[in-house]
Amino acid sequence: MLIVKKFGGSSVANKERIFNVASRCVEDYKAGHDVVVVLSAMGDTTDELIALAQDINPNPKKRELDMLMATGEQVSVSLMAMAMHSMDVPAVSLNAFQVQMHSTSRYGNARFKRIDKDRIMHELDSRKIVIVTGFQGINKYDDVTTLGRGGSDTTAVALAAALHADKCEIYTDVDGVYTADPRVVKNAMKLNEVTYDEMLELASLGAKVLHNRSVEMAKKYGVELVVRSSLNRSEGTVIKEKAKMEKMLITGVAADVNTARISVIGVEDKPGTAFRIFNTLAKNNINVDIILQSVGRDGTKDISFTVSQDDLKDAMNVLEEHKEALTIQQITNNPNVAKISVIGAGMMSNPGVAARMFESLYNSRININMISTSEIRITVLVDEKDVDKAMNAVHDGFIMTE
Repeated sequence: MLIVKKFGGSSVANKERIFNVASRCVEDYKAGHDVVVVLSAMGDTTDELIALAQDINPNPKKRELDMLMATGEQVSVSLMAMAMHSMDVPAVSLNAFQVQMHSTSRYGNARFKRIDKDRIMHELDSRKIVIVTGFQGINKYDDVTTLGRGGSDTTAVALAAALHADKCEIYTDVDGVYTADPRVVKNAMKLNEVTYDEMLELASLGAKVLHNRSVEMAKKYGVELVVRSSLNRSEGTVIKEKAKMEKMLITGVAADVNTARISVIGVEDKPGTAFRIFNTLAKNNINVDIILQSVGRDGTKDISFTVSQDDLKDAMNVLEEHKEALTIQQITNNPNVAKISVIGAGMMSNPGVAARMFESLYNSRININMISTSEIRITVLVDEKDVDKAMNAVHDGFIMTE
């Protein structure tokens, strides 16, 4: 059996935890399985590297930032290999260049194009545990790229798909996928199973358990995932195409504070205006989420939308640069907002979900700024200061009344 095991930064934060991870991997190896391990940078290493870069240059080039941040994972994998060697177990650490994990050229948010598996298979055939850097790839210029926050999850799923692994296990500091962040919502409950679609919505809307692109890739290639804790032996949560849910109306509640609202005011109220605005943003790789358009008046209208805080500066610069061509009279932004979402396949066949969510927020005196829906999701924009209270209110309104 070929098993891909991914461990996050908190799981390898210090010597004790590195040896804990090594022991868990060696168990599978000694049971006769082939083991590929994907690691994130230790603890808060990535944040520390970003701070170091900004101390040198407040606006570092993204290429150089990727070059710097990729070093964090190289430290993790080399130390892990050393730990396994000390346990008399053969292991080898490999970075993205040595594996040849080909990616697009967008620094800071690259996507995998293909993975050459020859080197990994050679090392597995030599009965070694293969330890691979997460979060990074190599573009057509042979430059290091990074995949964005949480990108090690995507590395693990990509390797599992390329290697046709029998299992892909994602280890983290929580026991699995919960109905809400248990650090914020004390009565959050662990889920035994979740569908790809529900997990994709949860991951995209702020649940920090999995990188959303990893779930997208798992669904595309049929990679069944298991999310479990690296600190205990609990069974965790299985993510797959169909789940035998306990018929709950809502699977979970997610919050995303990495959100900013932009309003373009006084644009022409005629066909094509919205297209030109959002096409301009798309050409600059700026992703837009919730959109709200006002009723036209005096030949103009206002359009508000959300972007990630990471894209706020670039989005404002692009809009200012094209302000006249896009007929924009004024541009404002508010970075102090957050998205609260309820997700669940059960809402497709149950009316009144939105009403219950809005009632829960009303009872807690939380104002809603914008609303967006899909078949299995309702998202509202609230003030960032209300985000924890909103999560608890909505969770209690659904999960605790089921």
